Amino acid sequence: MSEELPTVERLLALLGHLDLRAAYFAAQMPGDLADLARDHAARIAGLVLCVPTRLDPAPFSAIADRLTMIADAHGMSFEATARAMARLPGAHRSILAGYDAPGWADVVADRGVEITRIMAQHLVPASAGGPVAGVPSRSLVRSGSHAGISYRIEGEGPALVLLPFFLAPSQWDPVVTALAQNFSVIRLGGAHIGGVAALEDRARAPTYRAMFRSLIDVMVQDLNVPAGGLPVATGAPLRFLDVGCGSGALDRLLAQRLGLAALTSGPAIEALDVNAFLLREARGLAKAQGLEHAIRFQSGSAEALPFGDDSFDCAFSVTVLEECDADKAIAEMARVVRPGGRVGVIVRAIDIGQMWSLAVPDTIRERAETPPQSVGQRGVADKSLYARMARAGLRDVRGCPALVTLDRPGSPIWRYREDHVVSQLSDSELAAWRSARDAATATGTLFHAHAMHCVVATKPAHG
Repeated sequence: MSEELPTVERLLALLGHLDLRAAYFAAQMPGDLADLARDHAARIAGLVLCVPTRLDPAPFSAIADRLTMIADAHGMSFEATARAMARLPGAHRSILAGYDAPGWADVVADRGVEITRIMAQHLVPASAGGPVAGVPSRSLVRSGSHAGISYRIEGEGPALVLLPFFLAPSQWDPVVTALAQNFSVIRLGGAHIGGVAALEDRARAPTYRAMFRSLIDVMVQDLNVPAGGLPVATGAPLRFLDVGCGSGALDRLLAQRLGLAALTSGPAIEALDVNAFLLREARGLAKAQGLEHAIRFQSGSAEALPFGDDSFDCAFSVTVLEECDADKAIAEMARVVRPGGRVGVIVRAIDIGQMWSLAVPDTIRERAETPPQSVGQRGVADKSLYARMARAGLRDVRGCPALVTLDRPGSPIWRYREDHVVSQLSDSELAAWRSARDAATATGTLFHAHAMHCVVATKPAHG
């Protein structure tokens, strides 16, 4: 099946495989289900959007009366769902009192009892007078893959399809047993939905790849790596550490660039993440490309790396230090890199305006140019990154901020970023946005660009 097949076609194919005319659905990332809701509303018996931080309400208007949104008390999902309620008459909204849910929050692990109760209250009543959720055939294999989407079925009863969260470490796992008492719970995975799809799509963008290549080039400069890759046969490869590897997309790019596919002496890349779901997906994707021997994926925290001092030639982290204690993470990377080795970091730039190539009124443009202010209390997503590297005792701090350009409308990462903008617009403003978008599409000039802070620094010699 084509890698370019739209998500909605994959979901429809999976529903057909499971012999389901309709099902209940739950997700965090509205973009995964937007086209299904807009064009195939009869396939959705009820939908729960759990702490969505970016939400374009328009595609969900046809199912508003069977839509429930769960939001935090004062964060991005509170604001996104509040704006959506004004445009989705008949929808329900439940607030997790006293809870803040950034995009990486482990919300089901934190508030699973409440979420289970909300889903039980709102999903089944949503079917009254609407589509009825089917029951998967008992003859079906309880786990498998179809149309590029993996699935696992647990429990009995009407089908409840759980799509992956973006970055939540526990995903839906803490509530599956409880939900399976009333539903046939169908957990989905794979490279084409949820956070994995967004991370993989982002890594396909030419300018994103160029940014990462530049980071690696600066990191390995003067470390005896020839241009174009590392001839493994002539000596031991450099050892790399990726802190917060996600789906492993960048590790696979690095392994391919350095010619590590034939490596038999042990992994040259150690890749860590706190998210067991993403690690499982990363291992599968690496194996599919024949890189399982070059990269070792394992659980680990950026704030307490499970390696001894001076263990690596290079350590890098990409869009992770926004979400943790950035100073601790930098100190840990500096600790595990050998003297003369390099530390490279890339974070989102919330202090630099983003660009949309659309001719829109200034009132819209100002909001569109403001990046999502998504950063943890101790994280970093601004130019203070460069000073933090120096304060950690690293030397030769080389800043190389970059601009990432996206130009594939409808792709997971485009939709994720555009949803943040359109969720802030009124109906009239949305019409102006759509008109400007169509005009840019017609002239072949539609794109979006956002800045990233990038830095490489060197660990000084001991003494």
